[in-house]
Amino acid sequence: MPTPNVHVFSDLAALMAAAKQFVLEQARGAIARCGRFTVALAGGNTPKPLYQSLVGATTPWSQWHIFWGDERYVPHDHPDSNAGMAFQAWLNHVAIPRNQIYPMPTEEPDPQTAADRYEQTLHRVFGTRKGEFPRFDLILLGMGPDGHTASLFPHTPALRVSDRLIAVGSKDGQPRLTFTVPLINHARQILFLVTGANKQTALRHIFAGTGDPYLYPARLITGNALWFLDEAAAEGVVENA
Repeated sequence: MPTPNVHVFSDLAALMAAAKQFVLEQARGAIARCGRFTVALAGGNTPKPLYQSLVGATTPWSQWHIFWGDERYVPHDHPDSNAGMAFQAWLNHVAIPRNQIYPMPTEEPDPQTAADRYEQTLHRVFGTRKGEFPRFDLILLGMGPDGHTASLFPHTPALRVSDRLIAVGSKDGQPRLTFTVPLINHARQILFLVTGANKQTALRHIFAGTGDPYLYPARLITGNALWFLDEAAAEGVVENA
């Protein structure tokens, strides 16, 4: 992978403040450039403080378009739902038009049908055709201790899907929907938010760029990526962290 662009912050609060500023800067740039801002959200616990902090932001919400990079195959009101978390923390409290918020359709009877439908939604919103990859203004990603990102888990078939926008994966027997590697890499900007000492081993392997890339899937993300780490994650990984 290219030399990673890494920023280290003293603690979670500093990291999230910088992430908020970065997201709003990306929104301003995209809206000035093309009249709208397209962003795909990360799930899990790490980005929740970012979403909460955006509630009070001054930005033209009517020009934001919200997507998700992955989702557990549960209803949106389920405690495990990435969409549900983002709605509760942020989206229910700002004036983004509801028809510009695009949760993954986990109400479909099976995950593959849902993946197909979300892919159709992306093509419709971005004006792309089958075989083309939409270009998000920003994709937010986290990373697990095993090096997974979105729902791209080590040595799973979803990692090798190269001709689709959305893949079906699973974790511990639970189906997931996830952006594919090429869709993520096509984004104008990617931002990783990574916190905690339990991420150090994966980060060392990913930043070294050696060995089996399918063992640490975040290494496959070779697009225009920034990495925001707290000191706990960066210690022993990033020089002078």
